[in-house]
Amino acid sequence: MNNRRFDTRTLIFIAILLFIGPGMALMRGGFSGMMDWFMSTLTMLPAIIVGLSFHEYAHAKVADLCGDPTPRYMGRVTIDPRAHIDPMGMVALIFIHFGWGRPVMYNPNNLKNGRAGRIMIGLAGVAMNFVVALVFTLIIKVLYMISSEFFLTGFGNVVLQVLYSVIVINVSLMLFNLIPCPPLDGFGVICDIFNLYNTKFYWFVSQNSMMLLMMLILFDVPELLLTRPLNLIVNMLLSII
Repeated sequence: MNNRRFDTRTLIFIAILLFIGPGMALMRGGFSGMMDWFMSTLTMLPAIIVGLSFHEYAHAKVADLCGDPTPRYMGRVTIDPRAHIDPMGMVALIFIHFGWGRPVMYNPNNLKNGRAGRIMIGLAGVAMNFVVALVFTLIIKVLYMISSEFFLTGFGNVVLQVLYSVIVINVSLMLFNLIPCPPLDGFGVICDIFNLYNTKFYWFVSQNSMMLLMMLILFDVPELLLTRPLNLIVNMLLSII
């Protein structure tokens, strides 16, 4: 019964993503809009893999540095994307450009610095996404300094689109994961800061996380909340160039 319920929720979630992603592109721009969405998504795939891999690696590495070897034993202290990709999170990233990786498991009892360690682990992923976005901004700047005409070529334009996608996806991951809803990092960070574990709020959100996440995405809450800060941060980074 539980598996059937999970399958139903999964199908509903995928249907929502299909509607918001390619469905909306088709309605707004017809076949041309659908092709633009497809090409944009194809360009973003390398960025999605990079963003997820470094995000989850950061969680695992900080947990390891804080004294818990669990992520290392589970093979998570690596940037190999095969260790970090969550199927549903990956699908969400592909269709709506917001998503998540497979959560890093750790034993809080092994941490040297207790709650502070948990908060650092929770924030490690979003901090790493910002660092990756900054590094790829600098890569664009270096390539431009070496040859300003490179990006005017066909191949150079494709390279620029991929590098730019890495910046956008990493900033998107950073902002989206700060939303306080499981499985996103913001939920754990909020619970640690305000000591919300074992409260009614904690159990309600934990038990209804998939439903709440579907509602947030269905009503376009991530885009409404995050588009302006996303544009602000991306423009700030690009001002370096």
